[in-house]
Amino acid sequence: MPVRYERPVSQSAYSARRLALYSLLFFVVALVLHRFGSFETPLFLAVATVAVTVTLAATAMACVGLAMLWRHGARGGAASAQAILVALPILGAAGWITRDYLQSPPVYDVATDLGRRPQWLTDVEADQSWLGPRLPVGEADRLLQQASYPGLTGRRYEGGLDRVYAAARQVALDMGVRIVAEKGGPSDDLRALPSGRTNEPAADALDVVPVPEPRPDLEEFLAAAQPQDALIQGAYRTMVFGFRQDIVIRLREEEETTLVDVRVAARYGRHDLGGGAALISAYLKALDAALLGLAGG
Repeated sequence: MPVRYERPVSQSAYSARRLALYSLLFFVVALVLHRFGSFETPLFLAVATVAVTVTLAATAMACVGLAMLWRHGARGGAASAQAILVALPILGAAGWITRDYLQSPPVYDVATDLGRRPQWLTDVEADQSWLGPRLPVGEADRLLQQASYPGLTGRRYEGGLDRVYAAARQVALDMGVRIVAEKGGPSDDLRALPSGRTNEPAADALDVVPVPEPRPDLEEFLAAAQPQDALIQGAYRTMVFGFRQDIVIRLREEEETTLVDVRVAARYGRHDLGGGAALISAYLKALDAALLGLAGG
């Protein structure tokens, strides 16, 4: 009587394929909602953590299926291979973020001027949720940034504020920055008269007796006579994952030159994965190209 050999079946291989498919679908939906929708970063990171955990479990089960195929000839080798292929995008994304986390300093707010950081025009309120509160930038953070990004400095251009401001604003828009607030642009009056003064025509001296007014304060007068900083604040999302960053560009006119400084802060978390310095470097490089021939030391 002939003996029929029945191959064993690896259930872990088929379970791994199902888990990997569900995890990939879960992750893609969360990523799309975070990149283009209303998914906030803490919620996306929570979903991504669950997806990565399930994917790791599915990968381990797929490896068990391959081992059973090798040792016992069990069915499920194709399912195990498919599970591993489906898991690659999530594992690649997790590896990408882990690499940036390990290779960049643990800071969330970087600037080209560490002594006098550009100030926000509008405070951004963001619920950090399970990511926990974050402390204001201190001296240790500034020293860490200086050591990690020694070449991150501002730019000086030999040109008036109006021209540099227009280029700085256009470059920000071209890079996908959504401008939320502006101050001190070409349309603003940068040299407002001090209080107590008026530019209205004086009344007829024959009809009205002039009343002596107090002398304006000297410090107030000098402050009003000096040009104020021009500021452009915007919001930016990273290309792939859609992490949100806030950016403020400060322009200061000094004699016949204009000094440009940039500050970028991650909206969520205590680590920007190196995105802040990357955004500043890309922005200044594009601004250099827009103002070719005007950059100075």
